Amino acid sequence: KDLMAEFKSELSANFLRLCKCLLLSLPQYLAKELKRAMKGSGTDERALVEILVGLDNKGIAEVKRSYKSIFEAELEREIVSETSGDFKRLALSLLQGSRDETENVDNEVAKEDAVELFNAGINRFGTDESKFNSIFVLAKLSASQNGIRRVQTGSGGRCRKVHQIRNVRRTGTWFISIVKRIKNTPTYFAEELYKSMKGLGTDDDQLVRIIVWRSEIDLVEIKGAFASLYAKSLHEYIREDTSGDFRSLLLTIIKDK
Repeated sequence: KDLMAEFKSELSANFLRLCKCLLLSLPQYLAKELKRAMKGSGTDERALVEILVGLDNKGIAEVKRSYKSIFEAELEREIVSETSGDFKRLALSLLQGSRDETENVDNEVAKEDAVELFNAGINRFGTDESKFNSIFVLAKLSASQNGIRRVQTGSGGRCRKVHQIRNVRRTGTWFISIVKRIKNTPTYFAEELYKSMKGLGTDDDQLVRIIVWRSEIDLVEIKGAFASLYAKSLHEYIREDTSGDFRSLLLTIIKDK
């Protein structure tokens, strides 16, 4: 018998969704999450950015191949048709998967990046988003980290946190996500997990996505970052915020990591 069909006939709600996710390879799962984010009348920009920001070059290439295999469509074309303006440019830049991922840092380049970031965000009205794109999306991860540190320490007290570099438009929020991911990936995902559970109700889609996705990558580090940030373990938060078999399976996944 087909296991997916068995799940559909025997399970329901969030527990079914989580079980179905675990049957997929990671590229297949993320490809389906990207499709879900673009389905319907509105686009879930938060989910799109979370996935594209969290993938390395190899991961982006694998997800693009899976997307084409599953949906018989090019992911780039789907994003072009479902997004617009600055967000579309940012998403397409992330989707290129062309960041320099080598570890060597040219300090002179980092200094230049810091000056350009300062002039593009802090030292002017508004934000030069093309400059942010080129530095945060395309530059070396290690060089971007160095450039961020230089902006923080060299802005004369006007930018204690680099995420103060923002624009009133929504695209600024996505650049902040990129900055946080560059600075510390486990902390970035710990904060996203907290957002999925804080307040009334739970964003089950985001909660499942991060737990399933990061379970084979860096969930141990994310759990540590979560406990440091919120003085409470991820296990405790999930136990209090979910219920039934869905809760039990989530706790089993994170307990093993």
